[in-house]
Amino acid sequence: MDPRLRRARVATSSLLFTNGFLLGGWIVHIPVVMDRTAISAATLGTLLLWMGGWAWLGMQAAGFFVDRIGSARAVTIALATMSVALPLPGLVRDAAGLAVALAVVGAANGVVDVAQNAQAVTVERAYGRPIMSSVHAWFSAGGLVASAIGGAVLAVGWPVPANFALVAVLGLVLTLGVRPHLLTDDVQDPEHHGARPPWTWQILLLGTLAFALMLAEGVAYDWSTVHLRDELGTSEALAAVGYGAFSLTMFVTRLVVDRIVAATGPATFVRHATLVGAAGLVVVMVAPGPAVAIVGWAVVGLGLAGCVPQFFSAAGNVDPRHGAAIIARVTGMGYVALLSGPSVIGLLTHWVPLTTAFLVPLALCMVASALAPRALRRTS
Repeated sequence: MDPRLRRARVATSSLLFTNGFLLGGWIVHIPVVMDRTAISAATLGTLLLWMGGWAWLGMQAAGFFVDRIGSARAVTIALATMSVALPLPGLVRDAAGLAVALAVVGAANGVVDVAQNAQAVTVERAYGRPIMSSVHAWFSAGGLVASAIGGAVLAVGWPVPANFALVAVLGLVLTLGVRPHLLTDDVQDPEHHGARPPWTWQILLLGTLAFALMLAEGVAYDWSTVHLRDELGTSEALAAVGYGAFSLTMFVTRLVVDRIVAATGPATFVRHATLVGAAGLVVVMVAPGPAVAIVGWAVVGLGLAGCVPQFFSAAGNVDPRHGAAIIARVTGMGYVALLSGPSVIGLLTHWVPLTTAFLVPLALCMVASALAPRALRRTS
């Protein structure tokens, strides 16, 4: 194996680690930011929807930048921007200021999502074998490390702006450190570049299921800490452990999921794995205390970790002539849900308790379990 490709794979994994680390640095501080800005859970939900909207705009802009300057340059610029912008939520004192901060972070993250996946595809093609799942595992690892560092600094009472600044500096160092090892020879297909494949039932179904399960993931990302603190009365430091447990099982599962899928087939795997994720949400909803809730969030991560990559892989095989365009559609629908879908939970807290609102991701897991065989039948 060419050492250059090995370094590129490590560098690409580091991109996703850094992205997960930066998002995790925001997530573990959500309860503290809510207190500093005096916003309710419902207002937080609206702001998460706002952040998701800006992320969607960032994704649209990303196509322009990646096509013209390459994924390596695009992801470096976007990830560095995201790092620099991350301290903003820790500096503001009201909802309006938080809205501005989250708009900047969200837009940068939208560009990062597209560009880092474009780089991963480039590396995977050069490798000649699947590596996407293991690369994506490092996103969860970044969230895990962020939860550990965030919980530690919250426990010792560091000022919130200093906490965010620490995460931002580490993110910037990681981004600039891996830049020289990214591949710059992005593969283009001149014959089909710019073509727009038609929407088919399978593309729509894959995108819809990616949306459903990434919304469920987003609930864990954005609401696990709030659930533990506000519903079960834990400290901010202990609340961060719930998100950390989810990130840990996501990471470990993604490292081994390729072998499991090879043995069972993607449809069978997703059908059963989504039921595991649903079971974890049930545990969360009925948990009498933080220990059981943390276990529940860990089970959610175990169930959901390997599902969405199967939809991405299937999308690339619907029509090989337009594989990249179809993957972009499916991933776009999924990532919008990951970033903005949890706002639905916040809006529901106007009328029902937070744990009751978790019925939404629970139902979506059940729907995905039922429809996965049809969506994945051509790649099973």
